[in-house]
Amino acid sequence: MSSKPYDFLIVGAGLYGATFAHRATRDGLRCLVIDRRDVVGGNLYTTKIGEINVHAYGPHIFRTSDKTIWDFVASLVEMKPYKHQAMSLGADGVYRHLPFNMHTFSELWGVKTPEEAKEMLDKQRADAPENPMNLEDQAIAMVGRDLYELMVKRYNEKLWGRPCANLPSFLIKRIPLRFTYDNNYFADEYTGVPVGGYNHLFEKLLAGVEVRLGVDFFEHRQELMDQARHTIFTGKVDEYFDYRFGRLDYRTLRFEHEVVNKPMAQPCAVITDNTTDHEYVRICEHKHFDFQNADAPTTVLSREYSVEYTDGMEALYPVNDIRNMAIYARYHDLANRELNVTFGGRLAEYHYYDMAPIIAKALKDYDTVLDHLQ
Repeated sequence: MSSKPYDFLIVGAGLYGATFAHRATRDGLRCLVIDRRDVVGGNLYTTKIGEINVHAYGPHIFRTSDKTIWDFVASLVEMKPYKHQAMSLGADGVYRHLPFNMHTFSELWGVKTPEEAKEMLDKQRADAPENPMNLEDQAIAMVGRDLYELMVKRYNEKLWGRPCANLPSFLIKRIPLRFTYDNNYFADEYTGVPVGGYNHLFEKLLAGVEVRLGVDFFEHRQELMDQARHTIFTGKVDEYFDYRFGRLDYRTLRFEHEVVNKPMAQPCAVITDNTTDHEYVRICEHKHFDFQNADAPTTVLSREYSVEYTDGMEALYPVNDIRNMAIYARYHDLANRELNVTFGGRLAEYHYYDMAPIIAKALKDYDTVLDHLQ
């Protein structure tokens, strides 16, 4: 037994850190979880506005085709199956269905069969480059010029604060393309939301774990690290290394929440905005996720404004363009040399993760770290 009071210092009470702590605690190891925020859950934190559970940092739908990961989450909290539906307000002011499917193609071009839709798409893609190198080229190669201009371009430029021609192509590969009349946004086998919000999930993940909130790791860095055999760091990797190679770029969101005095305000949970009339990128109605308060007489809309991250904000999205990835490669090399520190999560790895992959990554990293500790 080590003389140190903890086996793991876990910096960050988000999904990666909480999952790691849960697994280690289950094995009888001692964990200290710290977070500079005053709540656990990271960007999955659920707050309450009136009677409605609100996803404080934007809507999160848990989805996976990995039964092991789904069963892991479902063993902790009640998961309500949920089919996510979204629409887009196009650059021309017309609402159309997402993801791109036969409803979308019919609304735009008047086509009625998959064959007609594919023929039109082939014409639309005619000027696309063979090897797309950026988001604009990739989008046109996937959905053609019309859909790119109406339903992709302005949304992504507002979201990322950069021209689509300067954004990496992989960002657009997350948008499904279907030739059926199916508005279910995700094709994963398991899709759901915890009943009552994600806070219940974190209560279970962190049960029996010592958690200290409102603690800034960087103000007490050496003192905290000296108390544990190994550190799990989930914060910004460039901050950990004192910005030695310069600052990485992140995007964040500003939210405007509105209580509306009607049972429902939107036909679906999310409407993205591709117009220049509005600065926000999308509107979310949380009641579509809120199974416990479906009969409430009011609803909550959240408008999301994408802005460039500055100190004091919450860094939500890494900007994985060529410049930033070159900088991150140097930080990644330093991280690999930190023998008693594991870097995990969206900010520490400068990588966009959905929820199921981050759980899988935390569990895998735990097994790897445990092998080195024993």
